[in-house]
Amino acid sequence: MTGRPLKIFFSGIGGSGMSAIASFMADRGHIVSGSDRAFNKHHNHPVYGLLKSKGAVIVPQDGNGIDSSFDLIVFSTAVEHTRPEYVKAQSLNIPIKTRPEFLAEIISDFKTIAVAGTSGKSTTSGMLAFLMKRLGLNPNFIGGGRVKQFKTGTNPGNSTAGSSDSLVIEACESDGTIVNYKPEHSIISNLEFDHHFVDETAGMFKMLAKNTAGKIIVNADDKNLMRLDIKNPVTFSIDNPSIYTASSVTSRPLSSDFSLNGARFSLSLPGKYNLYNAVSCIALLSETGIPLKDISNVLHEFTGIERRFDVHLNNEKKLVIDDYAHNPHKISSLMQTARNLKESICYIFQPHGFAPTRMMKAEYIDAFSKNLRDSDHLMILPIYYAGGTTSKDISSLDLAKGIRANNKSVEAVDRNAVLDRLYEWDNYIVFGARDETLSDFARQIAELLG
Repeated sequence: MTGRPLKIFFSGIGGSGMSAIASFMADRGHIVSGSDRAFNKHHNHPVYGLLKSKGAVIVPQDGNGIDSSFDLIVFSTAVEHTRPEYVKAQSLNIPIKTRPEFLAEIISDFKTIAVAGTSGKSTTSGMLAFLMKRLGLNPNFIGGGRVKQFKTGTNPGNSTAGSSDSLVIEACESDGTIVNYKPEHSIISNLEFDHHFVDETAGMFKMLAKNTAGKIIVNADDKNLMRLDIKNPVTFSIDNPSIYTASSVTSRPLSSDFSLNGARFSLSLPGKYNLYNAVSCIALLSETGIPLKDISNVLHEFTGIERRFDVHLNNEKKLVIDDYAHNPHKISSLMQTARNLKESICYIFQPHGFAPTRMMKAEYIDAFSKNLRDSDHLMILPIYYAGGTTSKDISSLDLAKGIRANNKSVEAVDRNAVLDRLYEWDNYIVFGARDETLSDFARQIAELLG
């Protein structure tokens, strides 16, 4: 990238990864414009207002917002090449990059810490950036989830522009371009079936490790990761021996305490999966010279990522939680954590995308069948469709039938049916990815129950 301010257009700017990069570039003095089909439908979209307050120009996604004055057009991988903006950019011979290609270019300008894994990378990268900021390291940050304590009236919370040459990124494997990243250090948290089959993702993580110049932090409790041939990994764990092993764990419904290499830590987030996230951050920071006691002094302050176990209502009688869990592994982790909260829960799940639902159908059925107790109930909302070309040859009813065949209480319903029957349960967990309105739905349930 050049030293002068660039004029950049982001097509699909509302997505978590795109909005983070757009916000980051605006904070670093570049001129940002963009569009998103979600904004075309919902001008009350939370990211829409935040980007505009930052000075970004938001236009309809019809191609008319692009002219020859732009230095670069960055496209979300969800935007098809047949869309008017792509055609317009090509006709004007404006340089085009995909979001991951542009992120790889940004990474090369910094001492980057890449946080990878099929689950937990949003929370881990956000936690790491928060801890570094509190420790006076002034990091830059480009994430996927919105860090609650980074969010302001002009910052969605999924990026920060710091004064150092360090950059923390969420390194997503979904589009395969993670193999092009060349970070200073990497965290690899886990390896499960998500966007790709395990063997394919394993190859990407091996390449990320090979491309990492410094420390590679790896979960020693993850059997799939331990099969990878990673040279000189720095291991962390809860159950198995490692260099950084959490011990003497005290688990509470919404928090936990633990010891690690002689220091005692408090984590203000629930579940074993968040404990893994925290230990990986501690390992990275310790390996780069930060004393454990200094990390211990600030870890408890981190309050999490939006839509990651967000508690909207919690009293003696009623509970409402909103979460981003969407793949089978994340769903299992969520439900195992929820078991410690209430004896009976109504889960409300919205699958995201027809292709992912089709690909992971068997794994979804297995995850719910194993984790739903006899006292629990599952409501599956219609599959979230963000637009684009895809075959709609699967439905939420298909998932419900498979789960019901395993003698679990489940049904496929719409949101109105849920609201009409709130009297039937006291405890609700709403979860699913990408759709910002799920948070509003959880909040509505909480208000009606409260």
